[in-house]
Amino acid sequence: MIVLSLAEIADVVGGRLHHADPGTQVTGSVEFDTRKLTPGGLFVALPGEKVDGHDFAAQAVEAGAVAVLAAREVDAPAIVVPPLAAGEAHERSVALTGDKDGSGAAVLAALAKLARFVVQRLAEGNLTVVGVTGSSGKTSTKDLIAQLLEPLGPTVAPPGSFNNELGHPWTALRADAETRHLVLELSARGPGHIAHLAEIAPPRIGAVLNVGSAHVGEFGSREGIAKTKGELVEALPEDGVAVLNLDDPLVAAMASRTKARVVFFGESASAQVRAENITLDDQARASFRLVTPVGEADVTLPLHGEHHVSNALAAAAIALELGSSPNEVAERLSAVQRRSARRMEVVTREDGVTILNDSFNANPESMRAGLKALAAMTRDSGRRSWAVLGVMGELGADAITAHDEIGRLVVRLNIAKLVVIGPEAAAMHQGAHQEGSWGEESALVPDVEAAIALLHDQLRPGDVVLVKASKAAGLWRVAEALLEPRETDNSENRSNGGDA
Repeated sequence: MIVLSLAEIADVVGGRLHHADPGTQVTGSVEFDTRKLTPGGLFVALPGEKVDGHDFAAQAVEAGAVAVLAAREVDAPAIVVPPLAAGEAHERSVALTGDKDGSGAAVLAALAKLARFVVQRLAEGNLTVVGVTGSSGKTSTKDLIAQLLEPLGPTVAPPGSFNNELGHPWTALRADAETRHLVLELSARGPGHIAHLAEIAPPRIGAVLNVGSAHVGEFGSREGIAKTKGELVEALPEDGVAVLNLDDPLVAAMASRTKARVVFFGESASAQVRAENITLDDQARASFRLVTPVGEADVTLPLHGEHHVSNALAAAAIALELGSSPNEVAERLSAVQRRSARRMEVVTREDGVTILNDSFNANPESMRAGLKALAAMTRDSGRRSWAVLGVMGELGADAITAHDEIGRLVVRLNIAKLVVIGPEAAAMHQGAHQEGSWGEESALVPDVEAAIALLHDQLRPGDVVLVKASKAAGLWRVAEALLEPRETDNSENRSNGGDA
């Protein structure tokens, strides 16, 4: 963050000083976790369902904070913010903090005001704010964008999927006078959410990846999702750039909703930034010819899954706008790393069993992408494929149909084994049987523990296992269990290479 005095921060957020020297400066980071505070930092006291950050005010000062951003007076120097007026609290902020009196939403609102002030100040200089949204692929694309922009200058991006009313301003406040690029991921669970985040850190470049079925139960339809995702391009200035997926009609239609210049990406021949001659290797890693208005270059992605081609094109379009050449983009895309956990994280055990841990979250689109990657990795290899799948949440009235379709797709892709976890996902198992699965090709188990037991019993060397579900299902525990060394007895037949 830029250096600000407590008096300046109080003025920005509309708070008052409590036992604090107005001239004291915040020179460190802004944190809501006392364990991450650095000398000169500002501690954000968020109340929640189980713990209240206000109770850790003194501990925060001991850890190096010069003051606390709080909703009430605490036993430490503080900037105390007033309660929000009726109707002012953003509903997602209230849900996020879990407090009952709205004090958490008041603190988050103050944090948002501080972030907006800092970003606007930095944008007067050399800072470019880049926003990315979509139903799937946001985090992976954000990571790609960051890796393409880092060689062009200091770049700030959030860790993982830190993309809500807390993660958004927290990330924005990591930017300082040296930062050239602030890359932000914008999520939504309802209308107005992306517009709200865009107000906190106004983007100059905004990318919309796709419109799928994630949260359709809350939006009502894909058209409702598109309306909200399009809030990003509506927030762009006239001198901004909207980067839109021409292969997705609902995204392409957003061109009419922005004042900014539009750059299309995709596989379509009409896209300015496009991929041609896409091929996959035996690890489902894509190679393609990157075609742009200013040149062409070959790309070989080290990431698993053809769906990363679209993500890479969006990132490429942004890097080209900010000064990279096609050759530089291609070279950097060919050297990117997976930065966020549990997203097509591929690990092979000593016995040759390969785990595709894509368990962070799931919707019908990302589930199909994961299954296609699994099929590509085992096709013509003689290796046995396993799809270990759980519930896809927030699909509303479409839930049964969506799960049924995924079960049928497993069969059509000739995946050898399907393990469906939990009664909420049972339609996957039923769909597989309706499509022609028989015998033990598909199994419905009640919980994660039962799935782990089945896999430990039936996996054999060389098998490839995809683990995927919405994060509430907890399927990351399956992936971790398969990668942990198992306890064995002292018999002479002890396994020497992982699980049998």
